[in-house]
Amino acid sequence: MQDYLLQLARELQQRNYSPRTVEIYSHCLKFFLKWMNYDISNISRDKVLDFILHLQNQGKAPKTVNLYKEVIKFFCRQVIKISLGQEIKLSKEPKKLPIVLSRFEIQRLLDSTNNSKHKTLLSLAYGAWLRVSEIVYLCVGDINLDQKTIHIKSAKGQKDRITLLPYKIIEEIKWLIDGKLYNDPVFHSEQWGGALTKRTAQHIFQHAMTKAWIQKKASFHSLRHSFATHLLESWTDIRYIQSLLWHTSIKTTQIYTQVATHHLQHIQSPL
Repeated sequence: MQDYLLQLARELQQRNYSPRTVEIYSHCLKFFLKWMNYDISNISRDKVLDFILHLQNQGKAPKTVNLYKEVIKFFCRQVIKISLGQEIKLSKEPKKLPIVLSRFEIQRLLDSTNNSKHKTLLSLAYGAWLRVSEIVYLCVGDINLDQKTIHIKSAKGQKDRITLLPYKIIEEIKWLIDGKLYNDPVFHSEQWGGALTKRTAQHIFQHAMTKAWIQKKASFHSLRHSFATHLLESWTDIRYIQSLLWHTSIKTTQIYTQVATHHLQHIQSPL
């Protein structure tokens, strides 16, 4: 099995997939091969469909099932060079709206955070629309205090982008990076040294949610959703928001029109 995992990793790496993608694909393939008793000679369309039904019976979400389908198809086509015959279609995924915190809830979240470093972390994630991976891997050299910008490197899709450094927290950022070297993390771990982990950043967010008595099932990524929604509610042009978030398609950005409430405030219910 190890040989097949190495072959998969090599195929992904030569296509410049991210280390995280390689890790996820390898995990999915390992689970599939184990289910197949490590016998690839028995791989067929019917066997793959049986495996998909097994995942669904385990309660796996459609998004997860689709990931396994993509991994198996990639493995068959690009690694062991076999055809599954008729195409295996992706599962239909439910179209759920993103969880968004209101401006008032964002303020409560920040006000409930007594640790200054944690408060700055959450403020920067919201104010500069950063993903959790981007905030924990942020280095001192990525911040330009003179231009008030942040250089996000190798973000989602292996893309670099420039984002704004919120003026309101510049002094806090200066305090965090004072005396650090160019490649040092902005948010370092007091316990282990080096950068904070994504899990730690998510824990900081959830702890702040609990202290603020906000019961929405929000995640760290909800800060980014909230930023986009609040811009839209401030009548910012949606194509400008698209460019800020680096969405390839305007359809991705349009999801926020379904959670923004500014247009509802001008409509009176017949009741």
